[in-house]
Amino acid sequence: RYKGRCYDIEPVAGEENQYIAYVAYPIDLFEEGSVTNLFTSIVGNVFGFKALRALRLEDLRISCAYSKTFQGPPHGIQVERDKLNKYGRGLLGCTIKPKLGLSAKNYGRAVYE
Repeated sequence: RYKGRCYDIEPVAGEENQYIAYVAYPIDLFEEGSVTNLFTSIVGNVFGFKALRALRLEDLRISCAYSKTFQGPPHGIQVERDKLNKYGRGLLGCTIKPKLGLSAKNYGRAVYE
């Protein structure tokens, strides 16, 4: 009940030993409203599999039921878009690494980069 399922594998046209795998996970595996949990569960586990020499995530589809568990920004998406001056595309945040041991000035440089 709680494991991912590979439901299709296609060879990549014109590439030897390269494939596209389609994997589905049950929604019960993921904490509601947590993008961190979602990405850690999918990317962290799969990309840590040492038997794979090269791997990339091409597409991620989230069910409507799961996407409705996200509350969104506390002031509304329009306020966030106005602050960032970014419109017509998805917004994604991330944790800057290293996040410990840097001075404020060096942390600012890491964020800027």
